[in-house]
Amino acid sequence: MISFELGVEDLADTRFAVSPLHETVRSLRVLRDPGLYALHLPWRRSVLGSLDPPDAELLMSLVGRKLALPDFLTPRPATFAPTIEEGLSVVRQAPPQLVRRDLLAALVAGPVPEDDASAARFRDTVCDLLQRFWELAIEPAWPQMRLVLEADMTYRARQLAVGGARLLFADMHPNLRWHDGVLHIDKMVGRHRVAASGRGLLLMPSVFAHKPAPPVSPEEAPLLAYPSRGVATLWAPAPTPDPAALASLLGAPRAGLLVLLDEPLPTVELARRLRVTPSAVSQHLRVLYATGLVTRNRDGRQVLYRRSPLGEQLAEGASAGRRRAG
Repeated sequence: MISFELGVEDLADTRFAVSPLHETVRSLRVLRDPGLYALHLPWRRSVLGSLDPPDAELLMSLVGRKLALPDFLTPRPATFAPTIEEGLSVVRQAPPQLVRRDLLAALVAGPVPEDDASAARFRDTVCDLLQRFWELAIEPAWPQMRLVLEADMTYRARQLAVGGARLLFADMHPNLRWHDGVLHIDKMVGRHRVAASGRGLLLMPSVFAHKPAPPVSPEEAPLLAYPSRGVATLWAPAPTPDPAALASLLGAPRAGLLVLLDEPLPTVELARRLRVTPSAVSQHLRVLYATGLVTRNRDGRQVLYRRSPLGEQLAEGASAGRRRAG
C-alpha cells in the first residue's frame, strides 16, 4: 500500500493535468500486457504492426515485471497541458543516477545500465524512441484522447466542489480509500507513506491506466494517475455524416454558401451563382464569419470570403455523406 498524507493546504493545491508524455509512457503497458486492456486491442495490433521489432522490444522492456514504470519517464508536469517536447526535455535532464535508481525500483524487464555514462546514453536513446512512438501511436488519436481526459476532469472537479475530497475519490477506483486526511492506494508494488508537506496532489486521468498509479519512489511528490471515465467511447467509429445535416444546422442558404466557398469569392460572385441579391448574401456571410466558419480578406475594392478550417470540416463531412448516399 502507498499512502499520501494531505493537509489542508495540500487539498487546496490539488490540481489536474494532462500530459502527452505520460500517456505515451503509460501506453507501453498495453504493449507489454494486452490482457488487462481489452478495449485497446485494436490500437495495439495496429501499433505493433507499424513498429520495428527492436523498437517494440526496447519499449516493452521499460515496463516492470509488475507493470511499474520508471519515475524519470513521467516527470511531474509544471503546467496543465505541457507538450510532448516539453515533457521529453525534462526527461533528458534526468541525472544518470536517477535513471538507474528508477529502472531498478520499477523492476524493469530489460538490463539496467551499469554506470552513469551508459545510463545517460540509454536515457537519450529512450527519449528519441518515445518521440517517434508518440508520433506513430499516440499523436493521431490525441485530440480524441484529450477530449476524454478533459471530460473526466470536469466530472471530478464537480465531485470535489460538491462533496470535497471524500466524494472526489469515492468512485475513482476500488483500490483508493480516503480516510482522515490520508489517501490510501492498495495493491501497489511499493509500501510507503508520503507526506505531501505543502506540495499538493496532482491528479492525472489516463486512458491507458487500469488502476491507480502513483510514483514508485517515495521521494517523488504526490501524483496519482487513475483510469479515466469514458474510455470505451475512444475507439468508437465516428458517425456517418448526413448529407442533410449541414442544412439542418445552418439553414439551406448558409449551407449553400459554405459549400461554394472552397475558393476565395466576393459577395457579387456568390450572389450571381446563388441567384439572390448581394445584400442577402452579405447578411448570411456576416453570420458565417461571426461563427468562425469563413474568413475574409480584402483584395483591392473587393472582400474575398473563403471557408475557415472549421468550415472545411463541416463542408467535408457533408460532402462525404453525399458521396456515401450516392
